[in-house]
Amino acid sequence: MKNMPDLIEIENGTPVEGTFSKAEMESRLTRLRRLMDETGVGAVLFTSYHNIDYYADFLYCSFGRKYGLVVTRDRLVSISANIDGGQPWRRTFGHDNLVYTDWRRDNYFRAVKQLVGTAGVVGIEYDHLDLQTMKKLEDALPSVRFVDVSSGVMRLRMIKSAEEITHITAMAAVADKGGEACREAIAPGVPEHEVALASTGAMVREIAKIWPHAELMDTWTWFQSGSNTDGAHNPVTSRRIEEGDILSLNCFPMVSGYYVALERTLFCRRASDAHRRLWEINCRVHDEGKKLLVPGARCMDVAHALNEIYAEHDLLHRRTFGYGHSFGVLCHYYGREAGLELREDVETVLEPGMVVSMEPMIMIPEGEPGAGGYREHDILVITEDGNTNITHFPYGPAHNIVG
Repeated sequence: MKNMPDLIEIENGTPVEGTFSKAEMESRLTRLRRLMDETGVGAVLFTSYHNIDYYADFLYCSFGRKYGLVVTRDRLVSISANIDGGQPWRRTFGHDNLVYTDWRRDNYFRAVKQLVGTAGVVGIEYDHLDLQTMKKLEDALPSVRFVDVSSGVMRLRMIKSAEEITHITAMAAVADKGGEACREAIAPGVPEHEVALASTGAMVREIAKIWPHAELMDTWTWFQSGSNTDGAHNPVTSRRIEEGDILSLNCFPMVSGYYVALERTLFCRRASDAHRRLWEINCRVHDEGKKLLVPGARCMDVAHALNEIYAEHDLLHRRTFGYGHSFGVLCHYYGREAGLELREDVETVLEPGMVVSMEPMIMIPEGEPGAGGYREHDILVITEDGNTNITHFPYGPAHNIVG
């Protein structure tokens, strides 16, 4: 529209207390700028949820619009849409934010061009940009050479700082509270969604108490019963629990873009002999897996060792995914540190400061003895001489036959 601005600034309200200290955020930027120097990059344009959140403490809501974070040698600026008002400015570390309007198409790319300036080499995330956005970036910045920084930045995120580990540990305690609320709500005749609501409500209230400056978003629970337990990411339904059902508890608190998980197998009031046998085997894999998460261990070697236990019981073909993954800035709908997963094709060596889950799962199809999905999930911090388990909710037949 004529005479309407393409780019504006909205410094509205009061800046919000950050999730992490200024020293922590500056340390992240120092490591990033060191990577930029090593790779000859003059500016970085982040577009993903996880990297924008990691470096700016701002978690955007896309809703069909593009967001960004430009980091240069001396500046960090978030790019947001006019629809969000002053919220991105309040939340961005350093409170430097540029807003693009909808008055003219592709104002987002005008914002990028203004912030990138004269940088000849710009780092971008090849694993996040779609082809249309890439083409528009090339058109907006014809003299720029683009290079991929996604893998290098992912490696930086793999090693958690002391502040991050403290944050994740506190969140794991919230997940334990969600698990308790979930377990208390289980009974024959109760729908899955009611159990999930009880758990999610308990976690949200706890988060609000511990982090009064945080945005309360994305905390959720998947609670599955019967055949619904066959997938790790099956949504909640209104199916009612029946006595003897296999159950799957999945609590996911989210605080400032950081995700943790508590996952447990349970049964309503009783478990058949076939179910108990399979459950105990999976718990054994879980126990042995946690022992293997130590500095110097390769992800692929952990996976191969645990495969042998399943193979002893003719259950290897029932395994449904890898044995665990990194934790930090990630969520079910964005981002993960794929270079730190306990799979046969990942050669990453575990180091102190990494935070990794152990979560073995097997699935027995309907109609077979012991049918259902079995999964236990703990989060462990790799230390100099081993690991520290920050999940404390009990597991196994001695604790989780409930209702």
